[in-house]
Amino acid sequence: MALTELWKTAHKEIQEKHVQQVIGFAGDGKLRDGGMASKEFRDFLALVPSTFLSRYANDCLTDKFDAGGLALQDVINEVGTRLGFRVEKGRYRGTPSEIGFDGLWVSPDQNAIVVEVKTTDAYRIDLNTIAAYRRNLIGSGRIKGTNCSILIIVGRSDTGDLEAQVRGSRHAWDIRLISIDGLLRLMHLKEELDDPKIMEKIRQVLTPQEFTKVDGIIDLVFSTAEEVKKDEQATEAVDDDDEDQRKPKFTPINFRDACAARVQKHLGQPLVKRSLAVYSSPDENMAVVCINSREYKKSKTSGYWFAFHPHQRDLLQNHKQTFVALGCGSQDAVLLIPGATFVTWLERFHKTELEDRFYWHVRVDKDKDGYLLRVKKGAQAVKLNEYLLKG
Repeated sequence: MALTELWKTAHKEIQEKHVQQVIGFAGDGKLRDGGMASKEFRDFLALVPSTFLSRYANDCLTDKFDAGGLALQDVINEVGTRLGFRVEKGRYRGTPSEIGFDGLWVSPDQNAIVVEVKTTDAYRIDLNTIAAYRRNLIGSGRIKGTNCSILIIVGRSDTGDLEAQVRGSRHAWDIRLISIDGLLRLMHLKEELDDPKIMEKIRQVLTPQEFTKVDGIIDLVFSTAEEVKKDEQATEAVDDDDEDQRKPKFTPINFRDACAARVQKHLGQPLVKRSLAVYSSPDENMAVVCINSREYKKSKTSGYWFAFHPHQRDLLQNHKQTFVALGCGSQDAVLLIPGATFVTWLERFHKTELEDRFYWHVRVDKDKDGYLLRVKKGAQAVKLNEYLLKG
């Protein structure tokens, strides 16, 4: 049985296994270039939550086993995918006829990174060999030299000797260095954010920068902080016909993962968390924007309020199959709306326009007859009962 099937049918048992044991369930249990075990293991990594990637990386670093370095290479390439890169997985072992990079990561703005993964920096690294990978990729026309760099990813934080080696080499301006722990922290940070512009800034941290002027780093820190505060500071818009003119403070609440789990079960499709509110299938053909609201009690009804952002609209328009999942009060009440349908409703919603951004207010009421989408005065309300997940 393939690893991906084991994940579905024996989830609890396999999630407790060491990465070496997981590999043992894949194909013939041997990671080889072009082998079935390698394909199954990589497909499996594309399914699991990011916390498993962190654990498997730690397994490879702390427990020595024959395929540890190869497994780590696969884990790190999957981390690259979670960071939003298009990843071409390299070979485990180079050959005279093929370029021996560990991974080639290409960002949405077409910046390319040649990745080299090392379990330790205890031994001197041949930077000329890694630079040759980059040079050969450029020479073959697969990447452009003007937007291609090298990233060495090392399994320890104390990398002073390697840093000195890079600084003293002629390749210093093409190479950057990061510990595996630092890379994993970036991946987990990305999952707590939802702004594509900030995600791009996170990816740029991994490419060579001129740091005499540190404005770029400061900009990333402040942008990240603003993204975290964005939902905390949002307030509910008041319609002209609102009986209660008070503006209740929006209280952030997060049960997105639980809602996504229900959606996954309903659709029969594995969903991987990509950012704060976005989940998608491993092949990226299906995407779900999952947003939550606490319950606002009213005299005869319950109300729910959601902020919906332009970049979420763009995502709905750029995937083959999309949904919006509205978690109303808890994961027990999820409205799953096709993305193509949801975007046609946007013009009916109120908007808040700030100096640097805007968002739509999605307001849902629930009474004895079920769920109703509230809209601007003069627009047609929408009954939502048909979108409520059963069970």
